[in-house]
Amino acid sequence: MKEQLEAIRSAALDSIAGTKAAADLEALRVKYLGKKGELTAVLKQMGSLSAELRPVMGQMANDVRAAVETAIESQSAILAQKALEAKLEAETVDVTIPGKHQEVGHKHPMYTVLDEIKEIFLNMGFEIMDGPEIEQADYNFTKLNTPDDHPAREWSDTFYLDEESKTLLRTQTSPMQIRAMETYGVPIRMISPGRVYRKDEVDATHSPMFHQIEGLVVDKGITMADLKGTLNAVIREIYGPNTVTRFRPHHFPFTEPSCEVDIQCHKCGGVGCPTCKGEGWIEVLGAGMVHPKVLRNCGIDPEEYSGFAFGMGLERLAMGQFKISDLRLIFENDIRFLSQF
Repeated sequence: MKEQLEAIRSAALDSIAGTKAAADLEALRVKYLGKKGELTAVLKQMGSLSAELRPVMGQMANDVRAAVETAIESQSAILAQKALEAKLEAETVDVTIPGKHQEVGHKHPMYTVLDEIKEIFLNMGFEIMDGPEIEQADYNFTKLNTPDDHPAREWSDTFYLDEESKTLLRTQTSPMQIRAMETYGVPIRMISPGRVYRKDEVDATHSPMFHQIEGLVVDKGITMADLKGTLNAVIREIYGPNTVTRFRPHHFPFTEPSCEVDIQCHKCGGVGCPTCKGEGWIEVLGAGMVHPKVLRNCGIDPEEYSGFAFGMGLERLAMGQFKISDLRLIFENDIRFLSQF
């Protein structure tokens, strides 16, 4: 038994000294000191020894266990120190290396204009309201005095998600005007900016997806003069006090009378160019007095209340403010273009 204990001591100490990883060291601990380890197996033979040899072998076994445990602790400390040194070396930071320049982003030109417009309307006492992009046809068309058989639906009655429940990608943010009147009643002054979707062909001033800002004012005694005064004030606040506007008669199912508002082309000054398609003017919004049927659809008496509504394309406003010649540049995410703003 003495020879066995000496052999275990020698083999264990040599193996422990040669370990390179903590996992290997743990495996050696189990091999020699575990419940089924080699030292435990030798100790189980103590019962066969004479009374005189038993205490001697027991003391020797304890010395072997102590030596192995001490060697494991010592080697564990060595391995931990080596691991720390390796980690420090791998994670060393050279503080003399120049730092990397971090590009700081900035607001998209379209959202710069949107924030300016929001601020203008907030200062005029308007509230900002948001609505769903997936809309019911009842709100997108019918309650806005555009029933199924109305000719105005032919060019915008599209992008349906579900024919049965009549849900579609909204073609305008006007449905939020209906929701606002139904929810909050009158008097009301609000704008509703957001994305809208139409089957427009892509060109320098059109896109099948664009951003619109719809506005609504309903109160007692609202007239067309209030509409023109409000819109002229907003447009001149955006483009400057010398901006030239033009109001043209038009037709919208949900307003009567209706108009379209143009600004003189920022590119050519009204002479005519590709941006304005040779007309010298760029349409920026449509507007009009809220149709009595729309008021009735929302439970509002048109004999007592009147109002005006308007809708403007955000991209076109950005084009005018930043002198952008092609709407498609706004959506292309070309850094060379965006970095100019």
